[in-house]
Amino acid sequence: MKNESIILASGSPRRRELLAWLGWDFSVRAVDIDETPLEGEDPQDYVCRLAASKAEAAVPLAENGSIILAADTTVVHQGEIMGKPTDAADADAMLRRLRNQPHQVCSAFALVSPATEAKQAALCVSQVPMRDYSDEEIDDYVKSGDSLDKAGAYGIQNESFHPVEGFSGCFANVMGLPLCHLARSLRQFGLHTDVDIAAACREHLNYECPISQAVLQGQTLG
Repeated sequence: MKNESIILASGSPRRRELLAWLGWDFSVRAVDIDETPLEGEDPQDYVCRLAASKAEAAVPLAENGSIILAADTTVVHQGEIMGKPTDAADADAMLRRLRNQPHQVCSAFALVSPATEAKQAALCVSQVPMRDYSDEEIDDYVKSGDSLDKAGAYGIQNESFHPVEGFSGCFANVMGLPLCHLARSLRQFGLHTDVDIAAACREHLNYECPISQAVLQGQTLG
């Protein structure tokens, strides 16, 4: 399989950045779907449904032999889905709710080969402990604009705000694309990477991942 046969069905700059770390060439075909949760929908079912829907929506955009990759990520606090904030006030309210409490980040991805109709899907759930940041820190972060395009109104990778403390899961998952889970699933399509994913996360994120090898070997961890 040729490297250029991956199609990323996402306009997320963070997913483009993460996927590039694996050393594969890919093209981007962003799709637009209705992301409204269904009434009473479980958050994990929600992200899995959206990832699958995005992948299917990208099928008409695929070239012969390509693999479509679509993903979705949401923050879950006390069982409630927290999407992207609608404005600065909403971002402020989200950050206050999450402060000094744990929550979950659920990322799902779907892989589809239109030529063979082969499909793979995976879900990664990370437990995320937020630190006790101040009101002033919230205000400064919201004013920076970084919170407005992110589920839960924060970026774990933001060095100035650094909202998360004591995290021990998949950092890339919280950013929107669990790389070890993805690499494991892409093997089923004959696509492998020689990149040391844990080393890539260490280099780009300054994060020593404690679960990378276990995930690559098949364990269900987040």
